[in-house]
Amino acid sequence: MGAVAGPEIERLVQLLARLPGLGPRSARRAALHLIKKREALMMPLSGALQVALDKVQVCKTCGNIDTQNPCTVCTDPKRDPSIIVVVADVADLWALERANATQGRYHVLGATLSPLDGVGPQDLTIDALVARAHDAQVHEIILALNATVDGQTTAHYITDLLQDANVKVTRLAHGVPVGGELDYLDEGTLSAAMRQRTLF
Repeated sequence: MGAVAGPEIERLVQLLARLPGLGPRSARRAALHLIKKREALMMPLSGALQVALDKVQVCKTCGNIDTQNPCTVCTDPKRDPSIIVVVADVADLWALERANATQGRYHVLGATLSPLDGVGPQDLTIDALVARAHDAQVHEIILALNATVDGQTTAHYITDLLQDANVKVTRLAHGVPVGGELDYLDEGTLSAAMRQRTLF
């Protein structure tokens, strides 16, 4: 099949197709929608992308991304400085914030340990986390890492490094989700829920 649009439009489609969740067909639909809504959508989007390119930076304290450094979370006086919630990625931080799950501060590792993918301790911000954990005002480190092999390996590695820090190290509970039905859950989730049962 020959090209149905000029190289500029094809370039737009190719760039959109690199975004997570967008395949070639979805990228074509998105490009067409942007072109049809040039005034209402494409121009504001173009401006927002330029602002993000110019102003967004990585927080030097926690690794969040923001237009200020330190970030909005780190400079919020209502946050509890005694709690640091460790996450693998900024997306996890945003998810916890959407749920309003904690009033603590955060530490973004950048990934999880994954020997198969060549991700070692030197590729993560673990040293900075250990340094923060030794701050006198920090009392608890919450490991909010994925319940995967890599996530749990990372959690164990960090826990070992925090042995001499005067902090309590906790992790997220694993088990039956809110609204979940037992019949539809996998065996790993059920056994974790049974092990971590609590008083009713």
